[in-house]
Amino acid sequence: MQVILGIIYHTIGGVSSGSFYMPYKKVKGWAWEVFWLFGGLFSWLIVPFLAAWITIPHYREIISLASGDVKQFTYIMGLLWGIGGLTYGLGVRYLGMSLGNSVVLGFCSAFGALVPSVYYAIYPVEGKTSIIQMMQHTGGQVVLLGVAVCLAGIAITGRAGMMKENELSHEEKTGSVEEFHLVKGLTIAVISGILSSFFNFGIEAGKPMAEQAVVQGANPLFQNNVTYIVVLWGGLTTNFLWCAYLMWKNRTLSDFGKKGVANTRNALFSAFAGTLWFLQFFFYGMGESRLGNGASSWILHMATIILTANLWGVWLKEWNGVSAQTRRTFLFGLGLIFASIFLVGIGNAL
Repeated sequence: MQVILGIIYHTIGGVSSGSFYMPYKKVKGWAWEVFWLFGGLFSWLIVPFLAAWITIPHYREIISLASGDVKQFTYIMGLLWGIGGLTYGLGVRYLGMSLGNSVVLGFCSAFGALVPSVYYAIYPVEGKTSIIQMMQHTGGQVVLLGVAVCLAGIAITGRAGMMKENELSHEEKTGSVEEFHLVKGLTIAVISGILSSFFNFGIEAGKPMAEQAVVQGANPLFQNNVTYIVVLWGGLTTNFLWCAYLMWKNRTLSDFGKKGVANTRNALFSAFAGTLWFLQFFFYGMGESRLGNGASSWILHMATIILTANLWGVWLKEWNGVSAQTRRTFLFGLGLIFASIFLVGIGNAL
């Protein structure tokens, strides 16, 4: 029964993550930076605080009493992740739900396995595995193989994107993805995938706060909710500064109250998107606690997100009109990304 509950929680979290951008497509009359920031206030500020308030006793005291080094490093990881989160939205904007998510999440999966191990090679910590140790043991070698397979899958899906660009007319491409731009989208998606992996490292850096939450009486199921607050402060900082700059540059701040635009409807859809985004982490922690295996949790979570995003891509007809060869190329690349997730999970288990 615990395993079934774990699968259900991970499925809810993965579907939330793979679907969160969809409500943004219902926003009309607001510039990208306007709806992205409005929804982000729910993702990075409002909903995380509500989650901590409901599930973590004395969460404010836990944060205030945590050491400065813990909070600073957790926040910095959030800043770096914030760039990844910001560019994720841009990657999906230029590539679409299917190709954009596959590239971003593929890199996120690969580098999520590598970033901590590189850090621990430079700053050794007892009980933590460095990349040097990975190369010396079977499990680590399997993880590195998974990373290589993932990069191959990303290259092939990128190739499918180029084939799509060559085959479809401008009208056909922009019919499913209004601002389709392959080179710009792939560049942004690569950056996003690498930096998005820093969220996991932020959780690791903030572990003392999560452990203190359990000491204070919090259910271990929700212990990371206090860490999310500090990590997401970093993400909020990055996204707020960039969106504020774009609103100043493009003179779009007035979009919030623009006449002739369904502002209330836009606000509701943006808030819904932001809430969906945060729910992925809320349910990820619950699922991992039920399965009792981080590797299995990571596999299930990432696979569900990629699958959900690609189902939305099919529904949005992002690959309609392409040749059978292009579609097969994309599916092959996607299959390699899935295989890499399993390899990384197996390696971590070993």
